[in-house]
Amino acid sequence: MSAVVFEGIWKKFRRGERHDSLRDLVPALARGLARRRRPLDLAEQEFWAVRDVSFEVGPGEALGIIGPNGAGKSTILKLLTKILRPTRGRIEMRGRVGALIEVAAGFHPDLTGRENVYLQGAIMGMTRAEIARKFDAIVDFSGVEAFIDTPVKRYSSGMNARLGFAIAASLDPDILLIDEVLSVGDVGFQEKCVARMRELLARGVPLVFVSHNLAAVVDLCTRAILVEQGTVRFDGRPAETVAEFRRGRRGAEARVRPAADQVHITDVQLLRADGEASPLFHTGQAMRIQVHYRAPQPVRAPHVAIDIHGVDGLYCAGINTRMDDCALGTLEGEGRVELVIPRLNLLPGSYTISAGILDAQGLRPLDLQSHAYPFSVASERKDFGVVYLEHHWRHDARSAAASAEADAGAPVASRPRRRPVEVVGAGGARK
Repeated sequence: MSAVVFEGIWKKFRRGERHDSLRDLVPALARGLARRRRPLDLAEQEFWAVRDVSFEVGPGEALGIIGPNGAGKSTILKLLTKILRPTRGRIEMRGRVGALIEVAAGFHPDLTGRENVYLQGAIMGMTRAEIARKFDAIVDFSGVEAFIDTPVKRYSSGMNARLGFAIAASLDPDILLIDEVLSVGDVGFQEKCVARMRELLARGVPLVFVSHNLAAVVDLCTRAILVEQGTVRFDGRPAETVAEFRRGRRGAEARVRPAADQVHITDVQLLRADGEASPLFHTGQAMRIQVHYRAPQPVRAPHVAIDIHGVDGLYCAGINTRMDDCALGTLEGEGRVELVIPRLNLLPGSYTISAGILDAQGLRPLDLQSHAYPFSVASERKDFGVVYLEHHWRHDARSAAASAEADAGAPVASRPRRRPVEVVGAGGARK
């Protein structure tokens, strides 16, 4: 049975609607009653923020919601948390909901961090004793212990986000709703949040995750929907949904580009060794990156560049045809340039690829798509860091007696020979 049911939801708003006093509100209500419109009719200045959106999220599933600004993503979360009521449709949330949808959402600015922890726990239906048992863990996770007795109106946006997530994820939620607000935290705290969300998913807690961090969506979610202008334009696996989002953005960019002599990147495909497109690769296996282009007019001696960044922004690699003395000649019409990486030596994590076509000097970008193509790396390796360094270990062993003789100054010829033992990393042959 699904823990989250969002069925046929419509939500409309009115542009410029604001009631600052009872004098303004009463006539507005009277006008609304007098109209007696059908639910799906729009009056003057009204618009649909969400239009016929449906999805379900079951135990242990993570739904990512992506889309451009103003698409209706945050409105969907506010409907799920019952901050807003739908104009039409059915919403069911089975269990206690932990939500972080805006910086300081639900916090009373004049209350301290400590008081707001208890307030949020009470809102979630917890007893004071339950909150007290988890209080130290919440404060420790948030990292704001030095300011826990300070009014939250004195907190920075990052501190608000840290405390808000710690509360939402620590008070035993049956459902977790998280907005892009996590982007205001530092990298270390983001990693803690992702680890916590994985822990909750492993326990069967469903997650709804709104984010502009496409790599994080691919890495964390089991399914994703693309929302545009209040409707679901695509629903599928996270990598497929991200690819559809990118295709739509490239189409929009192409429509506003001047018809100049620049070359345009029309697509970038990430392929495995067998030619299958995939968002998931494995350490030590091959990766092919195809950059497809269209050149309305001849472009002489350009260069293609590929950059790889970690999800935390760490610059992992930069490769281009100019440094590799790979001349592309003149580009005209349509074509593709392929970068082949025989062994991808990145360790497990989420990454993004930036693709660019540069001028003959390699200085001016003719087209650039920054952090546009997310992918993930999996591996059985347990090394630390970002890259896997192919290696093996060597141990020269000798007996204790031989060591004592050597220390006593025994002749070299009489010393026992060492027995070398080699252990190869990454499944090598020598043992």
